[in-house]
Amino acid sequence: MTVSPQADPGTPPPDGPSTAEPSTATPSAATSTAAPSRAAASLADPSRAGSPAAPPAPAGLRALGPNWYAAVMGTAIIASAGEALPLQLPRPALVAVWVLAAAMLVALLVARAGHWARHGDQARGHLLDPAVAPFYGCLSMALLAVGGGALALSVPGAVGLDMALWTAGTAVGLLATVAVPYLMSTRHTIEPGTADPVWLLPVVAPMVAAALGPPLAAHLPAGQARLTMLMGCYALFGMSLLATLLILPLVFSRLIHHGALPLPMTPTLFLVLGPLGQSTTALGNLADSSPGTFGAASVLYGVPVMGFALLWLALSSAMVVRAVRRGMGFALTWWAFTFPVGTCVTGAAALERHTGLHAFGWLSVALYAVLVVAWLAAAVRTAGGLFSGALLAAPPR
Repeated sequence: MTVSPQADPGTPPPDGPSTAEPSTATPSAATSTAAPSRAAASLADPSRAGSPAAPPAPAGLRALGPNWYAAVMGTAIIASAGEALPLQLPRPALVAVWVLAAAMLVALLVARAGHWARHGDQARGHLLDPAVAPFYGCLSMALLAVGGGALALSVPGAVGLDMALWTAGTAVGLLATVAVPYLMSTRHTIEPGTADPVWLLPVVAPMVAAALGPPLAAHLPAGQARLTMLMGCYALFGMSLLATLLILPLVFSRLIHHGALPLPMTPTLFLVLGPLGQSTTALGNLADSSPGTFGAASVLYGVPVMGFALLWLALSSAMVVRAVRRGMGFALTWWAFTFPVGTCVTGAAALERHTGLHAFGWLSVALYAVLVVAWLAAAVRTAGGLFSGALLAAPPR
């Protein structure tokens, strides 16, 4: 696939000034393609992910990619992470945020169904584009995050709603965990040294299911049903952890040997925090279900992993400051600042529960403050881009 360079004048070179303002920011956010120009074109206009012979994409539904589910994830984690803090936040505010996330999920599910019905060629093109396909993991995590938030806040009908969303989200996550690497191996063209943090999105989805499964398992009858779900969560934990350990060295090697990510892609470095914070949360929640057996294991695992998460947070923040100084503007990749940080909030809160160390509680509060600021920034800029039509407008070819 080739794309004319003049089709996307707003996409910056890897280290050049960024002009990724809302007029050029779009749903796709990855650069792990065979040619940088192709990745940049997909970032600026997902409608170009398919064949170059496809008809021009009208503004609106055709430009709606699967990565919009990241906004649902980032909003839902505000509610569930706030409930996990060692201090009490106003419950009506948390419930209001959860309602917003649930409404966003319903709207996106309907819109994406329309996208598949009216623009099937474009939807298939997303699956065949390595810059877009990993974002199908966001659908799984959006379902899981909204369901987990309902249970955490005990909204009416929470158990039934969470059971339905957890089941659907886990199934979609397992499918994405297998299908996306399969497509990367058999259908995508990916050159050495182009590993991208976005590759983590499909494989971290089972870890989200592992973290949110134990609270739901407590509502199942004691015995085989509950034990089966808990053992399934351990299997999901191992599946996601080992897959993450395969990808992280590739991402770090890319940074060291090929330099910093393109400016609009720099926020995706925060995606690495997702499997770190979520795995700590998962073991903490599993330990809550079997405190005498797994409590010590969750601490022995969680403390070192949280230490590495803070190291990566510092490194990623430094890279973002560098990108801002070089002109990084708004793009939908800003949503990477939200959900991954939220998983570190819940991970730190889990460590505070199992160690009794107040330092972890204060860490969770500090990270939550960062999360809220990041969410406000991403939400305000996204809402502005939606109302203006810029985020769903396909630039002329």
